Amino acid sequence: MTAGLNYYWRLAATGGCFAAFGCGALALSLLVFPLLLLIPGKARSRQARRIIHQSFVTFIGLMETVGIMRLEVIGGERLKSCRNTLVLANHPTLIDVVALISLMPEASCVVKRALWQNPFLGGVVRAADYVSNAEPENLIEGCASDLAAGNPLIIFPEGTRSAPDQPLHFLRGAAYIALKSGMPILPVLIDCTPSTLTKREKWYHIPQRPFRLRIDVRTPLDACRWIDPEALPTIAARQLTQALENYFTQELERDENHQRR
Repeated sequence: MTAGLNYYWRLAATGGCFAAFGCGALALSLLVFPLLLLIPGKARSRQARRIIHQSFVTFIGLMETVGIMRLEVIGGERLKSCRNTLVLANHPTLIDVVALISLMPEASCVVKRALWQNPFLGGVVRAADYVSNAEPENLIEGCASDLAAGNPLIIFPEGTRSAPDQPLHFLRGAAYIALKSGMPILPVLIDCTPSTLTKREKWYHIPQRPFRLRIDVRTPLDACRWIDPEALPTIAARQLTQALENYFTQELERDENHQRR
């Protein structure tokens, strides 16, 4: 009976947290971010990103307080202090980007086209001046410019959430951004146990116990270690994509085996 009550409490709490997330985003869009129009230029987007960061800190804290999840961070100081850095992470759950931004005060990220018109989140992503994927031909340049301006940029090389129990499959966009910008790569390994909030699951498909979201920030990598300096851009991007996919696959498998011991 206790286990059943705990399950239904977490189900109600999960719905409440996501409702709070949507209402909070709408409140920021309508009440807070319009005031930032008084701030000129890039300072406006930096302040908006800091507000989003603090909001996500609050949201993650809420989820932990009500007993839905537990966040475990290894090497978090690397995220907090990084600048001009391409942050690459695997993407097992819906809240990966929320957790990462909660650890990074001025992070940028690539946002799906649909979110720019979303009634709850549209005002948020526009105020933060995140990079839109609406124009693929300008995406690489936009990301490189954001990195050159000193911002850390979060990218999920898979392009979408990981399929549970399936091999990772990286797209070449992250590699092109790394090669175009010349910035260091900061790999982040994310593990969610038990699995939840995957691409195939609705918010109410919660696990039988609270989940642990583990974020492991590794040391920075140089893309040049994996590519032929004489290779054409398309071949270099292919080499780097394969190397990154292999790196994440091997490191995630190593971590999984270590935790089973």
